[in-house]
Order: sequence, then structure tokens, then C-alpha cells
Amino acid sequence: MMELTDKLMKEYSIEVVRKEVWHNKENMALVEKLDEGSVCGGLPYYYNEATKQTICGEADYEELKQWAGVN
Repeated sequence: MMELTDKLMKEYSIEVVRKEVWHNKENMALVEKLDEGSVCGGLPYYYNEATKQTICGEADYEELKQWAGVN
């Protein structure tokens, strides 16, 4: 997924913030809070602050662009 998010950031000059959750309990707590009430419970987990839209798990590039609001 890093290749796709890198491509997205380069092509559309947007920022996708990556948070390490395996060794960082604060980041994992944030993911759990954002995912509260959802059925995801897994990684990768994408959350768009502007639209509140999420992606749970791997996605193709078109889905990632839609999530980012550039499609």
C-alpha cells in the first residue's frame, strides 16, 4: 500500500499521514478510536479527516483516489 499512497501523494500533491501502530500505543489507540463502532479492526486502516471516510485493509488505486477525494 505504501507504493500506492506514495503515487497518490506525488500525482495529486496531497499528504497521507502514516502512523506506526505496532510499537506505538498512542497511534494504535487513535486507530481504535477512529474505528470505534466499525467492523474493521485491522490494518491497514485509512481515515480521511475531511470526509470521515475510511478504508479497511488493502485497496486498489482507484479506491484510494476516491477515498482521498481526487477521483
